[in-house]
Amino acid sequence: HMAIPLPAAKQHEGEYEDLLSLWSDLETALSLLLSKPLLIHDFPGKLRQLDVWLQDLVAHDNDAALYLMFQLAATSTASYSASHALVCATLCHILAQELKLPAAERDSLVRAALTMNIGMTALQDQLAQQREKPTPQQQEAIQNHPLQSQALLARLFITDPLWLDVVGQHHAHISDRIPLESQTPPDRLTRILGTIDRYAAMISPRKSRAGRSATDSVRAIVGQEVEQNDEVSYALVRAIGLCPPGTFVKLDNGDTAIVLRRSEKANHPLVASLLDRAGNHQAKPLLHPTAQGRPRIQSALARSAVTVELNHRTMVRLGLYAAQHNVGMHSLVTTPATLGLH
Repeated sequence: HMAIPLPAAKQHEGEYEDLLSLWSDLETALSLLLSKPLLIHDFPGKLRQLDVWLQDLVAHDNDAALYLMFQLAATSTASYSASHALVCATLCHILAQELKLPAAERDSLVRAALTMNIGMTALQDQLAQQREKPTPQQQEAIQNHPLQSQALLARLFITDPLWLDVVGQHHAHISDRIPLESQTPPDRLTRILGTIDRYAAMISPRKSRAGRSATDSVRAIVGQEVEQNDEVSYALVRAIGLCPPGTFVKLDNGDTAIVLRRSEKANHPLVASLLDRAGNHQAKPLLHPTAQGRPRIQSALARSAVTVELNHRTMVRLGLYAAQHNVGMHSLVTTPATLGLH
């Protein structure tokens, strides 16, 4: 049997600098779980532990969690499959809160997000590295992976029928014209997971293409769906913003900045300017609460368009400091409620 190291879940306020390594550890443990599932002692128990750990990291600080998750998604050295699964699970967890899903549905949804591709982990990692189109044999494996994943999970003693149903049909097209609350739990969760799966795949870079910006990815998914009043896409934008923490933006003063935290004003986050108009590094990151008007966000940038080395611990602490000390921000009040979802 393979042992999976699980760090202590609970963190104290002073330990923000450890958040980055905790996210990396979570991704590493998940990678091991997904790549060697049959060698893991008590797979269901280990996966539930990872879920508890994820919930703890998100509850600790929503914005820091989003920042680190988006940065990891764009730069991760871990396997693509684990990185993608972690992004999907984190967004599913946040969306479950936003949509006020019952706890049992939230658990099935997040655990389905973590394991939906477990039947093709090696292939998923291989596809992320290859520049050529999938071969006919690979195409067939891609086609069959929802049912393969479902069968493997059953073999690993996963007994939650909703979790298994959602994994088995996670590529099915579920109508977005029916209100979520009127759909059966498997259809409702499949629809949520499908939207997040497409979004996460767009933001993550692969060998065959660079990742898109988070904003372009939302627009690509929301596109037609907004006119059809798609609840899931709207909830995603409401929960994380068009430019979520951890994503890069171009400001109307010519600077390149990174989003640190959301604010009370939708889509007007706190940003830190990193490069000036000429592309020179700022001596120190300049904080701009865009909710106050100037400068404004002009456009979102893909990670591949920005060449800058970041100290994530510093950036996360900077965002937290600004929020706690109300740095030029009338809109950012740090009660526990406002540190959560708006």
